[in-house]
Amino acid sequence: MNIALIAHDKKKDDLVRFVLAYQGIFEKHTLFGTGTTGSRIMEATGLEVERFQSGPLGGDQEIGAMIAKNKMDIVFFFRDPLTAQPHEPDVTALVRLCDVYSVPLATNMGTAEVLIKGLERGDIEWRNILNQNR
Repeated sequence: MNIALIAHDKKKDDLVRFVLAYQGIFEKHTLFGTGTTGSRIMEATGLEVERFQSGPLGGDQEIGAMIAKNKMDIVFFFRDPLTAQPHEPDVTALVRLCDVYSVPLATNMGTAEVLIKGLERGDIEWRNILNQNR
């Protein structure tokens, strides 16, 4: 499965720790990330992450384009709800695209935990069936 990894600045450490904790699951999938987040995950884990621009420079939109083309299966986007983001319209658009295309989205550690366990159990396999039919 194709998995997007995105985090606002104050949440990058949390996402890196999360990927480290579940590295055994993530290594079985194709990973994509925005700028610095992707670099930090690669440095910490040794996993290959295809990197896009940073979020404010269009990385969120690049991942959104993959969602719109049914080329992204899961998004882990650790958002910082307490800090204003200069690219908030891009963030909103990305979340909306996940809803439009039924792409599972985790925006915090609690939801990410449930989603990664579901991925491990095979609960997201319906995405593979969907991809075969398109």
